[in-house]
Amino acid sequence: MTEAVEYDVVVLGAGPVGENVADRVRAAGLSVAVVESELVGGECSYWACMPSKALLRPAITRAEARAVPGLSDSARGPLDAPAVLAHRDAFTSHWKDDGQVRWLEGTGATLYRGHGRLDGPRRVTVTGTADGVDGTGDDATVRTLTARHAVAVCTGSRAVLPELPGLAGARPWTSREATSSPAVPGRLVVVGGGVVGVEMATAWRALGSEVTVLIRGEGPLPRMEPFAGELVADALRAAGATVRTGVSVTAVERPAGRGPVTVVVDDGERIEADEVLFATGRAPRTDDLGLPTVGLAPGSWLGVDDTCLVTGTDWLYAVGDVNHRALLTHQGKYQARMAAAAIAARARGAAVSASDAWSPHTATADHAAVPQVVFTEPEIAAVGLTLAEAEKAGHRVRAVDYDLGGVAGAALYADGYRGRARMVVDLDREILRGVTFAGPGVGELLHSATVAVVGEVEIGRLWHAVPSYPTISEIWLRLLETYRDESVREG
Repeated sequence: MTEAVEYDVVVLGAGPVGENVADRVRAAGLSVAVVESELVGGECSYWACMPSKALLRPAITRAEARAVPGLSDSARGPLDAPAVLAHRDAFTSHWKDDGQVRWLEGTGATLYRGHGRLDGPRRVTVTGTADGVDGTGDDATVRTLTARHAVAVCTGSRAVLPELPGLAGARPWTSREATSSPAVPGRLVVVGGGVVGVEMATAWRALGSEVTVLIRGEGPLPRMEPFAGELVADALRAAGATVRTGVSVTAVERPAGRGPVTVVVDDGERIEADEVLFATGRAPRTDDLGLPTVGLAPGSWLGVDDTCLVTGTDWLYAVGDVNHRALLTHQGKYQARMAAAAIAARARGAAVSASDAWSPHTATADHAAVPQVVFTEPEIAAVGLTLAEAEKAGHRVRAVDYDLGGVAGAALYADGYRGRARMVVDLDREILRGVTFAGPGVGELLHSATVAVVGEVEIGRLWHAVPSYPTISEIWLRLLETYRDESVREG
């Protein structure tokens, strides 16, 4: 059966990014169809942000409680693993999307279940079945959706597995299995030191796994300030995990795909575990989207301008992970708001410039002010450029550092509080190019830093933003004092 329907906008992918594009274009009065081949709510809701943070919250809370006098002794016992996993399952709605579907349909969007592919400019074919499943049965239905104004590709990214001997048959974990496992593995090898690697190492170690982390580079979190990764590695080791750097995996063995798995590293050591997680990168979910029908390479990241319009087109948008600008849920949702505003404005015939920084239609923050929290113990929170990035970009900058444990609020927060803060100051404009906090509870400090970076607030004005005493936010005052004192010494 073939059905053809026309909408103002067609959205491929019903994760948080696609949902936000649909919501905003509907609010602007445009009709919209959303195509989803899996669960409405996407990676974040079922295999990433929500389940991972549900696993991590008990681990972090227990670690912090152990550093509070009067509470520390009662927090010495193990976590209740079944309760933690049940809590995780509740946050994923047990991998059912009924609630998300109701929300999406409540916006006025039309949901199509099935696999969507481009079929030339402004055309999308959706292959499904009568009951809206995968489109492989005898009752396959092909619907052709035509977009009057825009097609938005919001299909996200997937985990990448390296080509290693034995890996294909070894049933390795990716981020999906790591966040959805129904049981705690006795022994877990984590390959990779990025955000997924260190967060999952933190969570499963706290739940009782014997964890070994294998990192090819010098340490974890290589894209952040060096001290961030150093503190996380120290904490993992203190928790009983093994963290090895400068090591590469050369093979994986799991005969017949059952039983223990053996990870072989480049020095010849063989590490046996019950599961192995490869957290070694992401690839765009664009390999089967019909990109060749519009002159684009299948499986490629989609280059866009700041309105998320795909280069060389006037109708195709790529929003979220697929454009490779900032692979973070909150940043993808931000792009969705900007892209939807641009789509609606162009549909009205308004002129929209992708070079108009910080406008209602441009995702300028992708370049200058991307915030991120790594929910390890300790937490890492950062926004904007690192010192190395700022210097590479040609800015004349100075790093201003302060020991977070020296702030009264931090000392009250936990005995033996370990942490560090850095702000990267543009010496020519006296604004902040970036800020990084590392320490327990610092995630809630990040938005103040984000406002300062996005708003390009001058150092002289920041002196008038008085932090409450005694809170950890007093770190702002200490950083400003340190910058002042260093400036005075330099004359």
